Order: sequence, then structure tokens, then C-alpha cells
Amino acid sequence: MNATLSLEIPRDVLESARMSVADAKLELAIALFAANRLSLGKAAELAALPVAEFQMHLGTRHLGPHYGVDDAREDRETLAALRKA
Repeated sequence: MNATLSLEIPRDVLESARMSVADAKLELAIALFAANRLSLGKAAELAALPVAEFQMHLGTRHLGPHYGVDDAREDRETLAALRKA
């Protein structure tokens, strides 16, 4: 079982930002994902959303998945190995 930590945000700060707790968690998750501090799955977990729904939120902000050259090479190698099998 995962332990949880609490983050205290003054109610008036959320009210000033016109945000709910869920909105704040989503914003934090998006920011950490965009900064490459959280994976897609962990960011979705933080936002308490299914991965597909979290991806839709990323898409509205034109943020794509973290996929670099090394990922592409690994995928190419995997596909080549699967073709041989």
C-alpha cells in the first residue's frame, strides 16, 4: 500500500484561483509531467484520472508524450525482433 502525504493549500488561495482541489491536483500533475519530473502514468495517478483522460488534458495544452530518440530506437528494435519471431 502506498503511503500518502498531505499538501496544505489555503482555501482562500484556491478560491482566488477559482480552483477546486481536483483542479489543483491536475495542474500540478500537468506541470510535473511537462517538466519531465513524472511519467504519464504517475502524473495521471496524481491527477486521479485514467491515463486516457489525462492525455486529453495534455492534448488541450499541446503537450505530447515524452518520446525521444532512444525510445524510437528501442521500439524499432522491438518491432524487428517481433518480426523475426
